[in-house]
Amino acid sequence: MNKRRKRWLLVAVGAMVLLVFEARPAHAMHIMEGFLPPFWAAFWFVVTLPFWVIGLRRINRLIVEKPETRLLLGLAGAFTFVLSALKIPSVTGSSSHPTGTGLGTILFGPMVMSVLGTIVLLFQALLLAHGGLTTLGANAFSMAVVGPLVAWGIWKGLQDRAPIWLAVFLAAALANLATYVVTSAQLALAYPDATGGFVASFVKFGTIFAVTQIPLSISEGILTVLIFNALQRNAETELQTLGVLKGA
Repeated sequence: MNKRRKRWLLVAVGAMVLLVFEARPAHAMHIMEGFLPPFWAAFWFVVTLPFWVIGLRRINRLIVEKPETRLLLGLAGAFTFVLSALKIPSVTGSSSHPTGTGLGTILFGPMVMSVLGTIVLLFQALLLAHGGLTTLGANAFSMAVVGPLVAWGIWKGLQDRAPIWLAVFLAAALANLATYVVTSAQLALAYPDATGGFVASFVKFGTIFAVTQIPLSISEGILTVLIFNALQRNAETELQTLGVLKGA
């Protein structure tokens, strides 16, 4: 990566960091601290743990084998941090927001993104009071595991069959929506409806989320396409090294 490209990426990361420290309402959060019963909080930690282990191994191998991609790794994490910190309250105990996991998934795959996304959630819980430590497993499973898996499946399925912008858009947008389908299910499992049980509770949470989440997912898809296009122009060699673009 030449100096001009490095400077462009550093400016982008710097702009994202500045956005993070912009004033925001204190009620903005993921599933908040202490909101899940102990059983479900522990359950989601256990379910997510294997993805963290595999993701850490892949990050270590990536840094050793392709050290030139470390700046892109940081950019993917910063992009996720900023977008997922922009919250719109929607359901008591949770919120709607972009996730930002589509870009990192396209660049590095879902396992690496499971670790990056969890680190983002951890910092947000500690520094911004978004989410919490007891709900870290649940938030990570929905945003850093399921969302990236959906994004990866769409990206790989459309990469050679559709315009690249469309593949990027759908990967980012549907990863966002998948995150909130899972979040709705998590909340419904923890708090089933007194009469309709899980299904009624899931429909209730999902319907409320949809009001804000559908336009957010479309916006995130568009933004991810813009960032990806900029990377194509300024970091083509690195994208080829990662196998994202042909010619690697």
